[in-house]
Amino acid sequence: MRKLRSIILTLLAASLFLYGCNININITPAENNSDITILFTNDVHCGVDGDIGYAGLVAYKKEMEQAGNSVLLVDDGDEVQGGVIGTLTKGEAIVKMMNEVGYDIVIPGNHDFDYGTDRYLELTNMMDFPVICCNFMDLRTGKNVFDPYIIKTVGSTKIAFIGVTTPTTITSSAPAYFQDDNKQFIYGFCQGNNGKNLYDTVQKAVDDAKAEGADYTVLISHLGIDEDDSPYMSTDLIKNTAGIDVVLDGHSHSVVEMDVVKNRDGEDVILSQTGYKLANIGKLTITPDGNIKTELIGDYTAKDPDITRKIEDAEAVYREKLDKAIGKTEFDMMATYDDEYTWRVRNSETNMGDFVADAYRYATGAEAAFVNGGGVRDNIRTGDITYEDLININPFSNALCIRKVTGQELADALEYSTSEMPDNFGGFLQVSGITFDVDTNVLSQVILDENGMFNGFNGAERRVSNIKVNDEPLDPDREYEIASIDYILFNNGNGYTMFKGDRVDLERYIEDIDALIEYTQSFNGEIPDEYRNIEGQGRIKENK
Repeated sequence: MRKLRSIILTLLAASLFLYGCNININITPAENNSDITILFTNDVHCGVDGDIGYAGLVAYKKEMEQAGNSVLLVDDGDEVQGGVIGTLTKGEAIVKMMNEVGYDIVIPGNHDFDYGTDRYLELTNMMDFPVICCNFMDLRTGKNVFDPYIIKTVGSTKIAFIGVTTPTTITSSAPAYFQDDNKQFIYGFCQGNNGKNLYDTVQKAVDDAKAEGADYTVLISHLGIDEDDSPYMSTDLIKNTAGIDVVLDGHSHSVVEMDVVKNRDGEDVILSQTGYKLANIGKLTITPDGNIKTELIGDYTAKDPDITRKIEDAEAVYREKLDKAIGKTEFDMMATYDDEYTWRVRNSETNMGDFVADAYRYATGAEAAFVNGGGVRDNIRTGDITYEDLININPFSNALCIRKVTGQELADALEYSTSEMPDNFGGFLQVSGITFDVDTNVLSQVILDENGMFNGFNGAERRVSNIKVNDEPLDPDREYEIASIDYILFNNGNGYTMFKGDRVDLERYIEDIDALIEYTQSFNGEIPDEYRNIEGQGRIKENK
């Protein structure tokens, strides 16, 4: 797999391009009285050829232009991660495709940092379009990493686009990506203060854009509307700011054609989000008389032949290898519920979670293992299992590690893991060699710091009990060899800060995807019947 990645990186190298500054950009409309059409996408997650795909997006964009509309295209984050083509090239092939598609503005999503902040900054230098974000800060200088907003002029109309990325990026990507070698944060997202830091930062950008003469302010956000992201939801932000006309949102993978939310002054703000992996194209229309509406374009089947060919050419480089079957299953292994957009693996045991955790333990020889639910990204359906299937399950190219963890640290990790149940939490742990009971009727006593990371407990009462490692009761003073990805064990991913000290048995071993391949092949390619139950093998017993 490493050799394959090396080949792909060589063949799909993209040329560098320095993006522009915060200036007014004139867009000449086809007609002075035409509609202004702003197409938007969010959470594409490398879904360049599924559903509508980039070829459909370009075809629809051309239709709008041919109809006489002035068209802009923006993306609301999570572009370069989430699928094979992103994983194998660490985002480069996706950037190259986005250049071909012709995006005008993008913002970073939390998962765009999953190859590391340095890598994301490299990718932005390959983009033929500006990246904006008003709340991604270099804490060493106190300045924005990207321009907070950009104004585009269409005819005589000035539209300010303001970028904002969820502060939960600190924990949903790896905190270490935003720290220096001394574990001090050097980047931040205006987190903390119960959301006020974010609200004030966005408000300043809105006020500055209006002072520059903007007629409309459009927030391109990667915030979402999931309650577990409060106080950073897009609806929270709208209610605590003024002057925003439209919020084009992402992050929660929600399908919102057009909602109306009152801002702090009681004025209407339009909110929209397209869903996931280009199932829909978002469309914001501003008419010459100032009417604004959003809609979602779904079930669109036209494809631009040029973009189709370029995607096929890029995929052909590795398609034969990825299509090769390395195993098979007679049953579904699920990370989601049947709708494939609701994550089962983030709030309860699943057969897919069991399988991945078992693969980590098998490949490392550790006593036990776990994987965060947010790192298990796809299902395997009945039939052949290909290399591509396994890469889609673990698309992040994380290093698999072993760390010596005390029993008490493990107990704290399991308590933190289950603190959001029954709600989804990307840090919910699927386990191998570990069993435990969890009582969701007990109020979680977990305390979080201002970055949303584990910071201890507010009391002695615990949700988790009856913890066993390999059928033996947990000893809080004993050290256990635990396998997982470096994101969790060493980089405080999802806020796991309880693992302390230098008790390292084997810091780096193999990549997570290689463990899945090795484990699948260990059964002569046929997944055993013990994984048949979608609800798993009873490792996590929940008292509801």
